[in-house]
Amino acid sequence: MSKLVTIDGLTKRFHNQNRSALQNVTTQIESGRIVGLVGPDGAGKTTLLRLIAGLLRADDGRIEVGGLDPVANARQVRKRIAYMPQRFGLYEDLSVGENLILYADLRGVVGSARKETFERLLEFTGLGSFTDRLAGALSGGMKQKLGLACALVATPELLLLDEPSVGVDPISRRELWRMVGQLTEEGITVVWATAYLDEAEQCETVLVLSEGELIFDGRPTDLTAGVDGRVYLVEGIKGDRRQVLNRARQHEAVLDGTIQASDVRLLLMETAQVPSLDSLTGGAGARLRRIPPRFEDAFIDLIGGGFRAESPFARNSERSHGATIVVEARGLTRMFGSFTAASEISFDVRRGEVFGLIGPNGAGKSTTFKMLCGLLKPTSGEARIAGVDLRTAASQARARLGYMAQKFSLYGDLSTLQNLRFFARVYGLTGAKQRLTIERMIDSFALADKLDENSSQLPLGFKQRLSLACATMHEPDVLFLDEPTSGVDPRTRREFWAHINTMVTNGVTVIVTTHFLDEAEYCDRAALIYRGGMVALGPPSELKARAISPELPSPTFEDAFIALIEQIEAGRAR
Repeated sequence: MSKLVTIDGLTKRFHNQNRSALQNVTTQIESGRIVGLVGPDGAGKTTLLRLIAGLLRADDGRIEVGGLDPVANARQVRKRIAYMPQRFGLYEDLSVGENLILYADLRGVVGSARKETFERLLEFTGLGSFTDRLAGALSGGMKQKLGLACALVATPELLLLDEPSVGVDPISRRELWRMVGQLTEEGITVVWATAYLDEAEQCETVLVLSEGELIFDGRPTDLTAGVDGRVYLVEGIKGDRRQVLNRARQHEAVLDGTIQASDVRLLLMETAQVPSLDSLTGGAGARLRRIPPRFEDAFIDLIGGGFRAESPFARNSERSHGATIVVEARGLTRMFGSFTAASEISFDVRRGEVFGLIGPNGAGKSTTFKMLCGLLKPTSGEARIAGVDLRTAASQARARLGYMAQKFSLYGDLSTLQNLRFFARVYGLTGAKQRLTIERMIDSFALADKLDENSSQLPLGFKQRLSLACATMHEPDVLFLDEPTSGVDPRTRREFWAHINTMVTNGVTVIVTTHFLDEAEYCDRAALIYRGGMVALGPPSELKARAISPELPSPTFEDAFIALIEQIEAGRAR
């Protein structure tokens, strides 16, 4: 295969950073391939894509696209490249069709070629029935499909995708992947930056960046082979699997640990002996089983391990546990005109439980979520927080909960410290208690170096830390998390859940929505919301068991999610 992109000694510095955004990066990208681009937050992924697209000028080194410098030969190169940015770059107050017309005008696609292109792209993306719908009214998956269609108005040689599947449900993610795979069959080269390492695992080549340096360049299977024999599952745990995970993370032999439904997944150090079950205290029936590694295991190994420190929340006093019902949903229904967004949703959540709301984009889970935390009034039904009815005593109920929004909901024009002070006042913290609480949040979430930066300019991982700090500073009984780790890297996700697991151990109740279904494994129970109704409820292990088949003897939660949706659709078709 021919080399489409050549990068040699590429370095990029920004004046407000202590280190280079990219440092001496050298690689080549072959034509007709899907190349995955992964790395922790702030590793330089977006900077590299913008340099390839000619949107930034390198400080040192050389970059060529088809033998041309993307800055010096900008006009020629941009005819060969399509770039889909991380943030939705379309016009939300224009319709689907109007966005396509705008991008066709910009790319000079006119006449019969425009008509044929629109017909092909609308069929390709499945948006043919939505040409009159405003882009801002589309679901997350449909927005990404429209963004891809606009990027492909003029067929490129090179397609640059900056985390196109963030905030997209698993069904839409797989559809996007199928569409991109079809493009490579047509000879288009794709560079796909992603925070989902199962996507990177499917790429032919993967580039791994860390702190601006390229630390791996090759096939994902080659990297994964490096941790073969070092991944174990702790099964048959009696008691709290979160406690087992916490002890395992502190063990000298363990490099990384995550919860996998009712089990705990461990990655061991390269030369370490397998830890004894006694040291993990998983109970008399616990056992260790060696399992095949994933690309994510290899990635975590490559960047030096997951989050292993003890969460500062471990110092908090514990609340009582037990069967106390803290959140009650009774027949929650919400109508928007004649459209039923959520219908007859009922469940209970106990103290110290993690409860997940999962479902495709537009299924009704966010509507349910907002009714539960008092942001949306139900058409009928009721919701109670710690026994307080949200309809009759909303302010009293809200004082008992913390809320972290899907989109960064803090004040972008305020600094980190100003946001902390503002939310402390909102939650009624004053004087010495306010000062001590803010100091604890700064220490807990390592925000000391970011206090004077406007929150809108923070890296995504720090935005999420700050948002969680503001949501928990008043020590709520119930914590609502709406897509809390959308787009963050695996190490940051582990840090986030270490804090959440510690708070849950202390008796906090957590209700979470997520499209990243490996994350849903942390839930004690999950409700599947589909077409406005609750269609399944149970522990992740039980929901996964419902998807077992000869073709899927050991399904992931994502496999189970898609299988359950397909079963429901098959039942509707009969």
